[in-house]
Amino acid sequence: MTLREEQLIGRLERLADTVESWINPEPAPQDWSAWAYRWTRDASQAQLRPVGHPQLQDLDELLGIERQKRELERNTRQFLAGLPANNALLWGARGTGKSSLVRALLGRYGAEGLRVIEVDRADLVDLPDIVSPLHGRAERFIVYADDLSFEADDASYKALKATIEGSLAAPPDNVLIYATSNRRHLLPEYQSENQQARAVDGEIHQAEAVEEKISLSERFGLWLSFHPFDQAQYLSIVESCLGRLNVDVATLEWREAALRWALMRGSRSGRVAWQFARDYAGQRGLGI
Repeated sequence: MTLREEQLIGRLERLADTVESWINPEPAPQDWSAWAYRWTRDASQAQLRPVGHPQLQDLDELLGIERQKRELERNTRQFLAGLPANNALLWGARGTGKSSLVRALLGRYGAEGLRVIEVDRADLVDLPDIVSPLHGRAERFIVYADDLSFEADDASYKALKATIEGSLAAPPDNVLIYATSNRRHLLPEYQSENQQARAVDGEIHQAEAVEEKISLSERFGLWLSFHPFDQAQYLSIVESCLGRLNVDVATLEWREAALRWALMRGSRSGRVAWQFARDYAGQRGLGI
């Protein structure tokens, strides 16, 4: 082979390497400086992306859910201390503070090493890839699935079941899963399934379909239920929200308007209370 041929082959090899780098670029080093991350997938790769400005909340400002706050905060403190702790399922009425509670825990304990990774339901099949780089890190990670539910024919929940329990691969000690849902068992439940239950020696045995649905939620060691607020709780939350927005609540003029707002929404919840407070404070600011 002549020198000219060797030079030509070398150029072709370098060109091939350049084209390969364009097609399959090397992933950037993972940034571990953030408190919150989101698992994202694009055409080329899936990765943990830092959330530059996470939406944090003050734990003390979440009202009407004192028992739930106490239990989940205790579980999280155990986790941060390296003690045994449970995966948690927060289920119940919409707008009652399930998601806010997770964000508030990050705000309180982020400086102590707590980190939150948000994962969409459709990406739960990637859970093994998500938790793999977390092994051995000093931070404590909560994999957070918000508003989680599955349809009857959706098999992706099996990835979640396997990650929590059931897989040969042991989950990292520094990872927990917190999920929120409007459904206690995360899957739709039908009357016909309960009618398939049978009695054996005086004991009730659920149908296989029901057992399959229960098996997922039972993998969460901590269940916390959230229920709609009564009128007194709702008004107390509205008062707190208005106070944070510097609205004078001493005159009580806001109470009737707050009740009408909840009636129109068909719900008394923390979310509805905050939405009313923002609307009411905005109108006062305009002098309406």
